[in-house]
Amino acid sequence: MEVGYWHLLENGRIQCDLCPRFCQLAEGQRGLCFVRARLNDGMILTTYGRSSGFCVDPIEKKPLNHFLPGTPVLSFGTAGCNLTCSFCQNWDISKSREMDKLANQAGPALIAEAAVQTGSRSVAYTYNDPVIFLEYAVDTALACRERGVKSVAVTAGYITPKAAERFFSVMDGANVDLKAFSDRFYRRLAGGRLEPVLEILEYLKRETNVWVELTTLLIPGENDSEQELEKMTTWVCERLGAEVPIHFTAFHPAWKMGSTPPTSPKILSRARQIAREAGLHHAYTGNVTDYLGESTYCHHCGALIIGRSRYQLSQWQLDPSGKCRRCGTVCAGIFEPQPGNWGSKRVQVTMG
Repeated sequence: MEVGYWHLLENGRIQCDLCPRFCQLAEGQRGLCFVRARLNDGMILTTYGRSSGFCVDPIEKKPLNHFLPGTPVLSFGTAGCNLTCSFCQNWDISKSREMDKLANQAGPALIAEAAVQTGSRSVAYTYNDPVIFLEYAVDTALACRERGVKSVAVTAGYITPKAAERFFSVMDGANVDLKAFSDRFYRRLAGGRLEPVLEILEYLKRETNVWVELTTLLIPGENDSEQELEKMTTWVCERLGAEVPIHFTAFHPAWKMGSTPPTSPKILSRARQIAREAGLHHAYTGNVTDYLGESTYCHHCGALIIGRSRYQLSQWQLDPSGKCRRCGTVCAGIFEPQPGNWGSKRVQVTMG
């Protein structure tokens, strides 16, 4: 499929303008993402309509704790990525250069229909970063919107402002992976830069109605120092707002960092404490079993308002308008009068 977000350079190459990498391509070359390629005097998306698989997940697995809690979400991705994270947890998909990994073929209308048939309240563009298959994601989100199904992006936010305007215009929610608060980390371990991500986060909060939550995978010795966490959470509170939830998740040895030890629960709990001390209303821990760190508490009176254990809801103390039943304080998020009851199930879906 022919796609946009590029321009022709004086030297005859085409520059991709989708993300801050700005790959410059000669005829037949692909960008670092591997899925956007030059064909003659234009660009194509080689993965349009092709996926690495479809599953119905709990929305909390994205992770999104303040977006339709307890409901199922139809999740899918394609292949490739525009970052080069040495610690990638989905490396078999995001680092794939084999198109035969894209076993499922489904157009936007079929995905929207599958969401309706499975009872999914939303569709998640995930597993690899959806910004690289922007046109496929946008068309799918539009088809879903026509059927009353919401869309959520699970992304690192490494996208140019112009492309971001189109991409996020059709999204209802997003979990943005803020990998660290150090440009050195981004350059050394992710092959990118920090500043473009911060710019997109500010754009999302300032210019859109997208519900935003953040995730930081804490890697021992790399991005888990108290000083860095204090700087990060203070920036989030001051620039994005105290109501933005942040998830600190545990690293498990993967990809090129197989010898790095896993994150200790103590570090996760300390990160959560630092975030709360910085003024953030909601901070969570993930990739571990931690009822305290997985649950939602009223930031005003401290009451438990949504209890969780490994994606399973156990308590619901919000009134139909999204207020704490004890003190009446509004809990920020996108809530329905009653929570879903999907639980922790994960169900594979075969298209067609």
